[in-house]
Amino acid sequence: MSFIHAEYPVASGDYTRAGEASADIKRRLKQLGVSSMVLRRVSVASYEVELNLVIHSLGGQLILDVDQDGVRLTSEDVGPGIPDISLAMREGWSTANEEARSLGFGAGMGLPNMKRNADDFEIESEIGKGTRISMRFALT
Repeated sequence: MSFIHAEYPVASGDYTRAGEASADIKRRLKQLGVSSMVLRRVSVASYEVELNLVIHSLGGQLILDVDQDGVRLTSEDVGPGIPDISLAMREGWSTANEEARSLGFGAGMGLPNMKRNADDFEIESEIGKGTRISMRFALT
């Protein structure tokens, strides 16, 4: 049973609201008394995955579940999918469009930062359907 379950819809190209879901996740975890080290790691990963939804998908959702075992963040999107996950996992690799780059996004650090900060990281993608990313963070 979750202490917290929250779902955040994230719209494609909505740069004005980008980061709102991540900020709410951070606030909720802080209220639960999650340690600052875990809070930082979850915050980095949630922001990166939220921005990936805005930049690369046709829309999706970010799902937060917190229970006694830890924090789980799941991102599910409708979108083009990732043709080569191993290439996308390389630091600096990006398919961000010009709009995202002009706003300072799309440096190609999103997926590597997610994996680096999560205790468990899984990514599944199907071309023409979308991508699902699941991350778990231990509370200790």
